[in-house]
Amino acid sequence: MAEKVVIALGGNAILQPKQEATYENQYENVRISTEIISKIVKNGHTVIVTHGNGPQVGNILRQNEEAKDVVPPFPLDVCSAESQGFIGYMMEQTLKNELNKLGLNREVVSMLTQTEVNPKDPAFEDPSKPIGVFYSEEEAKQLAEEKGWVVKEDAGRGWRRVVASPEPKSILSSPTIKLLTDNEVIVIASGGGGIPVAREKDGSLTGIEAVIDKDRSAFRLAEESKADVLMILTDVDNVFVNYGKPDQKALGCITLEEAKKYADEGQFSAGSMGPKMEAAMKFAEMGGRAIICSLGQADLAVEGKAGTQITK
Repeated sequence: MAEKVVIALGGNAILQPKQEATYENQYENVRISTEIISKIVKNGHTVIVTHGNGPQVGNILRQNEEAKDVVPPFPLDVCSAESQGFIGYMMEQTLKNELNKLGLNREVVSMLTQTEVNPKDPAFEDPSKPIGVFYSEEEAKQLAEEKGWVVKEDAGRGWRRVVASPEPKSILSSPTIKLLTDNEVIVIASGGGGIPVAREKDGSLTGIEAVIDKDRSAFRLAEESKADVLMILTDVDNVFVNYGKPDQKALGCITLEEAKKYADEGQFSAGSMGPKMEAAMKFAEMGGRAIICSLGQADLAVEGKAGTQITK
């Protein structure tokens, strides 16, 4: 059965750990990802692709910082928009090329996507998401004074700027994304969780310096575009319980009730699988099918033959 599938790519789909962040390396990683996505399209499905941007926006921030004496630096929301643009360009081009190889003449479009957040979200009271380059304590505190930044020590590696990670209220382009996908256009959207914006009292929008969790944003995108499936890709084939222990167990097809039980047991750590399972369970609660799997098994997982599948 043909379904509308939101595919949330993990960071490794664009840049592998410890891999040099050259354009060529990132382009090849994206090509490999879109080769697998093209198989899902060939099987009759319409897809919306979303992705992370952590290393990319970090490098753009560093370029801004290194060149600040020559070119005025840009704020975080603008750097996020830049990363969406160049990742979207790579994905749109490679996906179109891979579809052509399969003889599929499908339209592909990448969209710069803004995500509305609540400026009074509690996350703004306690910024916790590290971004950008490392500084000495002295440099960090000086920058905090000059720029009004919040800075914290990051796991003993140095000091970094930290920003808020608010909940996504709405994906502002979702009506357009739904219209396009209802007409079988493949859409790349909401990269890095979307560019965070807040709505003023008069209804106007303004950019806000924050980072939105890409899995929470993927859920919101799937909800608002009326997707049938939310597939979150990660670096393991399945979700595990008792992970890393002798009795660890891979989860296949499970009910929402079972997923909630495991979550209540504390099986999914907040820093890795927790946000993915949170998004998956919310989507299953709405009646959709949620999948967590590896990129290599994505085409099989959409057909129900691999990965962890969660349904109500």
